[in-house]
Amino acid sequence: MRAAAAGLMLLVAQAASVSAQPAKLPVESVTVTGLKDAPPLVVNHFVQSFAKPSYLTGKMGRWENGICPVTTGLAPKYAAFISQRVRELAAQVNAPVNRDAACRANVEIVFTTTPQDLLDTVRRKHRVYLGYFENLTQADRLAQVKHPIQAWYLTATKDLDGKVETDSLYNQPTDAVAALLEDLKSGGSGVGTRNGTRKVTGGRLRDGVRTIFQNVIVAAEPPQLKDYEVGTLADYIAMLALTQLNSLDVCQQQLPSIINLLARDCAGAPHQLSESDLGYLKGLYSMSADGNMRMQQDGIAHQMKQTFRGR
Repeated sequence: MRAAAAGLMLLVAQAASVSAQPAKLPVESVTVTGLKDAPPLVVNHFVQSFAKPSYLTGKMGRWENGICPVTTGLAPKYAAFISQRVRELAAQVNAPVNRDAACRANVEIVFTTTPQDLLDTVRRKHRVYLGYFENLTQADRLAQVKHPIQAWYLTATKDLDGKVETDSLYNQPTDAVAALLEDLKSGGSGVGTRNGTRKVTGGRLRDGVRTIFQNVIVAAEPPQLKDYEVGTLADYIAMLALTQLNSLDVCQQQLPSIINLLARDCAGAPHQLSESDLGYLKGLYSMSADGNMRMQQDGIAHQMKQTFRGR
C-alpha cells in the first residue's frame, strides 16, 4: 500500500547519499522591519504577483493535513535544523503540523549536487509527484530544474463533502493515503469529474471546492548555495514548502521577501522570512479555501495588513 511513497523516499535517500556535504553554516538572526504603513496597492501587488492558482480549480493550494518534513543530503544536525525550522514556521502561520515523530514524510527536502538527475528519476518512476500535467511533454517541462532551490507540488481537489481526488491524469500514488482517496471518489452530486461527481454549493464566490497539498519535493543544490546561512536557506525552503508561488524570479522591491534571495537580478533580500512573507502565509492559512481566486487574494491582503499592524 505504501509502495510509491516508499519508492520516492528511497530515491530521495539515494540522491542524498551521493551529494557533497556542504560546509557547516552558522545560523544568523535577523530582525524584520515594520511595514504598518504599506499602501494597500503595494500589498495587493505583492499578493497578486505571488499567488498561483491551481490549474484545475483556479484556486490557491495549501496544506490541510499536517506537514511532515524530512531533510537529507546534509550533516544530521543541519538536516534536523531545517526540518524543525519548517515545522516551527508552519505552526507560526497556523498551517497544520504533524506532531508524530514517526509520521510519513510529505515534504521531502533534498540537498543534492545532481538535482536534475533526481528529477529525471522522479519523472521516470514517480511522475505524479511532479504536479498536474496533461501530457508527457508537459511532464518533461515540469521536471526541469531551473533554480538552486525549487519545489514540485502534488495537489488534490477536495469537494463540499470532503471527497478528495488527486490532481492527475496518470498514475495515482499507491500509498495508504492515496488508497483512501480512491475510496472517496464515488458519490455526491454537482460538478462532473473524470472519476465521478464533485459536490459543490453552487455559489459564485464560494463553491465548496478547494485545492490541497498532498506532497512537496524541494530540491536544493549545495554548490550554488554555499554563500548563504543555513538559517536563511531554511526560511526560503519553508516558504516553498508552505505555498506554491507563481514565480521564483519575481523581485519584490516595495515589500521585502525571502524569495528575493535567489530571484534573478534582485538585490536586498532579507535573511529570513520577512514580515511580508509571514503575513502572506498567515493570510493563506486563514483565507476561505473554497473561495474564488479574487476572494482568496483579498483575504490574504487583509491578513497582511493586520500583521503589519501587529494584530
